[in-house]
Amino acid sequence: MAERVVITGPTGAIGMALIYKCLEEGCEVLAICHPGSARNQYIPQNPKVTIIEADMDDYRKLDLFKDRDYNIFYHLAWNGTFGAERNNMLMQIKNIENSLHSVKLAAYLGCETYIGVGSQAEYGRTEGMLKEDTPTFPETGYGIAKLCACRTTREVSQSLGMRHVWVRVLSVYGPYDRGETMISSALTRMMANEETAFTPGEQLWDYLYSEDAADALFQIGRHPVSGKTYCLGSGHAQKLKEYIHQMQEETGCRAEVKLGAMEYAPNQVMHLCADISELTKDTGFVPQTDFRTGIRKTIEWKKQHEKN
Repeated sequence: MAERVVITGPTGAIGMALIYKCLEEGCEVLAICHPGSARNQYIPQNPKVTIIEADMDDYRKLDLFKDRDYNIFYHLAWNGTFGAERNNMLMQIKNIENSLHSVKLAAYLGCETYIGVGSQAEYGRTEGMLKEDTPTFPETGYGIAKLCACRTTREVSQSLGMRHVWVRVLSVYGPYDRGETMISSALTRMMANEETAFTPGEQLWDYLYSEDAADALFQIGRHPVSGKTYCLGSGHAQKLKEYIHQMQEETGCRAEVKLGAMEYAPNQVMHLCADISELTKDTGFVPQTDFRTGIRKTIEWKKQHEKN
């Protein structure tokens, strides 16, 4: 029998790709999205997709959820992911509380597996490949809260008889990405032949295309190992300036790309690469999209999106 899955925070780059992956595999999807968000219009109108508009604070209102026959719960929703809000501690603490309510909602809906989406921010600044057992020293409220959510949702999930898997995402790009991200904002400017400014770009970074990220999450749902924490990236890193040069080439941007025009952020993470060997061993996941191909697909999506 095909899985029936629940996805919170479904309108970002990963969430949308995960919806399409689930539909491709014949699954039914319950998409729980923020009420009134303009991004909700992108959720596919499909008989296998049920949309419920509910804020994270609404997860405890179980009467909003009538159908309770689901298998897998993907928790992607999170507030305060950009800018100053990453250090808004009251907001981040609220995210932890709401994540715990999402576990109880998952159990109420009949799910056997809870998959939480975390962040590389849980590690802080590190050197070398990121693994499940890499020490965690988060330096932002966002990272601290994600780490706390990892540990507390695992405890509650297991106490309720559900499998729990946590996935620390590094850097994902692709269609439906938020405009604030480096790749999305840079592509928009480059496609318009506008000048762009960056740091020196010496950071070693690991980028993963959104369809590959969705495939990884889907395979984890198919092959869940309870108690596992995975790092999710491509498994390969290169200097940020090399990614920038590829974006410039693929957009055909003729405007100046100013590397070194911006200072590194305080506590800048200079090395970010995932060791995905354990993830591959457990699930068979192997990324399929190289960066240049993913950028081409993202550019095409942006062109179509802007037309509509």
